[in-house]
Amino acid sequence: MSSLERTLRDGTTMPAIGVGTFGSDRYSPAEVAKGVETALGIGYRLVDCAAVYGNEDLIGDVLASAIAGGLPREELFVMSKVWNDHHAPDRVRASVEKSLSHLRLDHLDACFIHWPFPNSHGRGAGVDDRDPHARPYNHADFMRTWAALEELVDEGLVRHAGLSNVTVPKLQRILPDCGIQPSLTEIEHHPTLQQGELFQHLVDHGIQVVGYSPLGSPSRPERDRTPDDLVDMDSPAVVEIAESRGVSRARVCVAWAINRGVVPIPFSVKEHQLRDLFEATRLRLTPEELHALRATDRNNRLIKGQVFLWEGAGSWLDLWDVDGTIPGWHGYGS
Repeated sequence: MSSLERTLRDGTTMPAIGVGTFGSDRYSPAEVAKGVETALGIGYRLVDCAAVYGNEDLIGDVLASAIAGGLPREELFVMSKVWNDHHAPDRVRASVEKSLSHLRLDHLDACFIHWPFPNSHGRGAGVDDRDPHARPYNHADFMRTWAALEELVDEGLVRHAGLSNVTVPKLQRILPDCGIQPSLTEIEHHPTLQQGELFQHLVDHGIQVVGYSPLGSPSRPERDRTPDDLVDMDSPAVVEIAESRGVSRARVCVAWAINRGVVPIPFSVKEHQLRDLFEATRLRLTPEELHALRATDRNNRLIKGQVFLWEGAGSWLDLWDVDGTIPGWHGYGS
């Protein structure tokens, strides 16, 4: 694989690009697992998984076969996530142990709390559904969930603990209360949603940013689509750079993330696309190109999370606010 790596707070390294495994509603678990097998053959060594994706058992077969075939376990960086219905401390452990069993591993290189909102909705939930048990962010509850993940780090079942889908105001509350600081945070990240304040806050605190939907999530579920959504790969800056470089628009988007210091985790099951995206590690953008891409930011959130809204919530924008404990903050883009 490319020698380009990222160094985490403890000095260990992780690959600068990974492969996602959320197949949305378009691909079967078997197709996603086959995509991971293809990706490993190309040279990917970072695999981003999640319990809720429903495919960790088949991905585990692929990982076990690759390791048995001579791929050293220490070259792999396998990540998973605790879903929203496992926020209770004892359920955090159960989630991680189940993921380890399915993935056929004795430890996860990283584990994230998938969303900071407890509920039971998973794949297949409709945009208008409401889980009667869903709740907005509650700091005390969240920190109990985080403490349970810290215990698994202490035991060696998880090497690095991570946050996901958080905002600056949430981080301002979470980080001071952590016994173990997060090593990584997953955020939606693509040229039209750059989350500059959040990105800088994470960098300033030594937290590696992992960017999902680096292509602007063209295969995202219908529930997350609205008429105002923008298409990153149709952005004039992306088109111009791709044409001048003689590369795909997708490669430009992924290269932009890598050049920014983000670890992108694009999803594909097609070999030619996976090969193309992997080549993004070798594409160095000029300051002028980076400036042009920086100007494409439109606060264009595509993974809106409507299915996680609690009863009585106004809109998906409420997910990106806090629970009213930070007066005067009403934004959703950070």
